[in-house]
Amino acid sequence: MGTVVEAANKGASGSILQKRNPTIVFVLGGPGSGKGTQCANIVQHYGYTHLSAGDLLRAEIKSGSENGTMIQNMIKEGKIVPSEVTIKLLQRAMEESGKDKFLIDGFPRNEENRAAFEKVTGMEPSFVLFFDCPEEEMERRLLSRNQGREDDNIETIRKRFKVFLESSLPVISYYDAKGKVRKIDAARSVEEVFATVKAIFEPKNEKAD
Repeated sequence: MGTVVEAANKGASGSILQKRNPTIVFVLGGPGSGKGTQCANIVQHYGYTHLSAGDLLRAEIKSGSENGTMIQNMIKEGKIVPSEVTIKLLQRAMEESGKDKFLIDGFPRNEENRAAFEKVTGMEPSFVLFFDCPEEEMERRLLSRNQGREDDNIETIRKRFKVFLESSLPVISYYDAKGKVRKIDAARSVEEVFATVKAIFEPKNEKAD
């Protein structure tokens, strides 16, 4: 019986969001591509709600909930947090916000995340913002940001690049085939990048009606 009730509840929570028909934008880009800065600009200018999958997981751990403890233990053991857990946190944050325009930052990280998001929520992103930045530039930015043990940093940074390329590029390819990717040259200055971002958001989503 419990599982049926749970399934019904799951369906209900999906439909609350679906009825609101929210605009969802996935924001993808390697570490140091400037996603965070541009998300802040989009929030300020276009009234989007910025949701970072990583921040939500960290907040859940901090809350000390049963779910949070489970997430913390998985991370400690070097395991990947199941997609459904992250998606439920995103879903809850979207529902509780009462808003209808969302930037989802750093998710989906891989194809499995993407498929699970569409299955669990019954929704697809309106489009995907892909901040395309050469590795050398991202490395330069990250090293200037992280003072300290540069050798460690460079090693860690390169591992993160590798993971991003292997995991996230298939997601970008999938949505690109559906005509949903808006690729941005992120190697330029913050102002130049935001000028491109504006051109994407103003005609597409700021409808007169």
